[in-house]
Amino acid sequence: MKIGFVRRGHSATGGAEAYLLRAAATLRELGQQTNLITTADWPSERWPSGEILRLSGKSPEEFASAFRKSRTGCDVHFSLERVPGCEVFRAGDGVHAAWLRRRDAFDPAWKRLTRWINRKHAQILQLEREVFDPANTKAIIANSKMVREEILARFSFPQDRVHVIYNGITAPLIAPSRCEARRIWNINEKTFCPLFLGTGWERKGLATAIRASDCLEETTLLVAGRGVADMYRGTNVRFLGPVKDIASLFAASDILVLPTWYDPFSNACLEALAAGLPVITTDANGFSEILERGIHGDIISPGDVRALAELLESWRVSGRCAGAREACIRLASEFSMEKNARETLAVLQSVCAARSDAGIVANSNTPDSINQ
Repeated sequence: MKIGFVRRGHSATGGAEAYLLRAAATLRELGQQTNLITTADWPSERWPSGEILRLSGKSPEEFASAFRKSRTGCDVHFSLERVPGCEVFRAGDGVHAAWLRRRDAFDPAWKRLTRWINRKHAQILQLEREVFDPANTKAIIANSKMVREEILARFSFPQDRVHVIYNGITAPLIAPSRCEARRIWNINEKTFCPLFLGTGWERKGLATAIRASDCLEETTLLVAGRGVADMYRGTNVRFLGPVKDIASLFAASDILVLPTWYDPFSNACLEALAAGLPVITTDANGFSEILERGIHGDIISPGDVRALAELLESWRVSGRCAGAREACIRLASEFSMEKNARETLAVLQSVCAARSDAGIVANSNTPDSINQ
């Protein structure tokens, strides 16, 4: 098949972009053709997996409109964007309506009242309603059971057409020893180092992670990623900025902490697991579905500083982090990119097969006089 990946815009650190590149490369290894349908800002050198069709798209609404008018030449469209008319939609960003509801628990009243001044939310919600209309989309892929349940709770979409396919990762990078990694990052061997990784610090609960870490002794919370560090204060925190050498940072850390308000399925958590790090995250992260508490990490509620501090202290004083390494690596090995691509390909093929069958049925109902 010729598969058209649909994604508006490009972020060098975006999780969706990273997934798209890995998925396309793996599908090509499985014998498929892949094209990219995107906007002008996607760098050509960042797409080695086929042709690029560029559409206008300064807003989600404009991009969706441009797609509807386009002729892509693809057999099936696999969208990572809320674009009505794509046969298969991967809800990797979750459900916007569900995210806004969860966000209400943390935003002050003035933010909730002024949110709708920005038309972006109204546009996304409208596109979401259209995408989750079974007349517009043949199949949906959710990357966690949490997201699948959110879709089915809010939209009248057939249950058997919403598939859960967890994220997949490629082989972990070769990392230095813990001792060497700590030397690289100038970290004392005795210091307990939780790691917070990613952008979008507010949504991912950085304030909670800092407050919890400040309750611990001999602890330094390592924060890697792009954000405004001046907005956060803490006595046990060290801001590293964007980090290219993630492998050595994983090796230097003891545990990953992601007290997120909402994450469909955090890829950073899966990558940390593959590096042997246990993970403490929230039940608002679809990744938490694959964890066994106390074995691969732990789970808290969003915003619960006390619970996070108690769990971090428990993992710190017990020395369980090192002992969890092998179990974490074994669990991560069950979520390969090849497995994800094969399951995704099965959905794409079933949609194409159903469309072909429908065409055969339609032809069989054509009057004989026309057939002749």
